[in-house]
Amino acid sequence: MVLSFRFAAADGVAPARRARALSFVMGGGVLAGIVGPQLVTHTMYLWPPHMFAATYLVQALVAAVSGWVLWGVRLPAPTPAEVAQGRPLAVIARQPLFITAVICGAVSYLLMNFLMTAAPLAMHLCGHPQESANLGLQWHVIAMYAPSFFTGRLISRFGAGRIVALGLLLTGTAAAVGLGGVDVAHFWLTLILLGLGWNFGFVGASALVLECHRPEERTRVQSLNDFIVFGTMAVGSFASGGLLAAYDWNMVLWVSFLPLALAVCALGYALLRQRRAA
Repeated sequence: MVLSFRFAAADGVAPARRARALSFVMGGGVLAGIVGPQLVTHTMYLWPPHMFAATYLVQALVAAVSGWVLWGVRLPAPTPAEVAQGRPLAVIARQPLFITAVICGAVSYLLMNFLMTAAPLAMHLCGHPQESANLGLQWHVIAMYAPSFFTGRLISRFGAGRIVALGLLLTGTAAAVGLGGVDVAHFWLTLILLGLGWNFGFVGASALVLECHRPEERTRVQSLNDFIVFGTMAVGSFASGGLLAAYDWNMVLWVSFLPLALAVCALGYALLRQRRAA
């Protein structure tokens, strides 16, 4: 739900500033990257013998505070043009650019969650302490959101497609680093590169979605995009743990290259179409 705020922010500014508004909202995750893992570290043993039980209670408290803050947010009322129906959703969804945006966004989120979920478990299996996993996740989350303060400017300057390509490249590099060894440094570098790749890939793909619809179509199109992206992400969460248990960390990394190849092909095709059209 929180990530849907990015579209709300983009819809509240002029079209030329949408990419920056989208990425700036995502930058709020930097605070989560600092506070979240520390909350886990300092609360996971507070309710013995129920490890992490207190952590979930603290998480619920943080969510309640966030809800209280959002209570005062007021978004612009829809204009008469925005109330109109617009094109059928099936017509919009068949646009090559929309298909590319959805695939790249889904793969970026899928692989981030796929590898992030398995990494702490793999660190435990390799004999690394829980504190090392928590610290790795902290830097991972910071890497996910810190670039958001300038991702929008990069998109405005170089185009969303190129930023998505950079994100996919970083994600592939993260998997390659993970295959290089199982030291703590390998896991940490993998998680940091994975976070950077997610930011550029996901924010860039979200910016591509904004190019696929008219104002009156935004709610339906953005909802369809997020339904596919987050549904795919959930599949990755379940699959990574089972794959790690059945095989090993290296198998998880190798499997990640399959959806990555799909996204690269889809993006390459879309960029080629844009170049020919220009």
